[in-house]
Amino acid sequence: MPTLSHQGVQLRAFEEQDVPLIQSVADDDLIPLITTVPRESTRAAAMAYIARQHERLRSGVGYSFAIVDTRTDHAVGQIGLWVHNIHEGRASTGYWIAAPHRRRGHLVAALTALTDWALRLDDVHRLELHVEPWNQGSWRAAERCGYLREGLLRSWQQVGTQRRDMYVYSALPHRDARRRTEIPSD
Repeated sequence: MPTLSHQGVQLRAFEEQDVPLIQSVADDDLIPLITTVPRESTRAAAMAYIARQHERLRSGVGYSFAIVDTRTDHAVGQIGLWVHNIHEGRASTGYWIAAPHRRRGHLVAALTALTDWALRLDDVHRLELHVEPWNQGSWRAAERCGYLREGLLRSWQQVGTQRRDMYVYSALPHRDARRRTEIPSD
């Protein structure tokens, strides 16, 4: 699992010290709805979440990083690189930031670090993300990181009990300007 850094954030594997962050977002209106963060705020549920994040790399699903504020050394969110379509040259990303840490630049820094790293991998020819149209903070962050909105996918994803529209964004590698490396296969 690599460790990535950019402008005040570090992306690293989740650790036991991140339990308070996971517990703090258990009652968030959206994070448990659209991610695998548990609704229970128990230590056991948070540790099970951390174990699932580690399993993603071992099983080949992708990389799940804790987003850490380097000034405080506390985790503030999660970002992932998901490679379930890597055989077609596509990977995707998704992320969340705990409410008290939003609008501080953590997401833009984390998404920049992840994007720069992912687009250097040999197998990644397209990196995409999906954002609900109402989530202006998320899609503005994507645009600040160089992602281009390609369109609206109607009724794209089940979120809770409803089908939701999603904007689709993509970032493509600049092959002549970036050194490429292989994704480790396990």
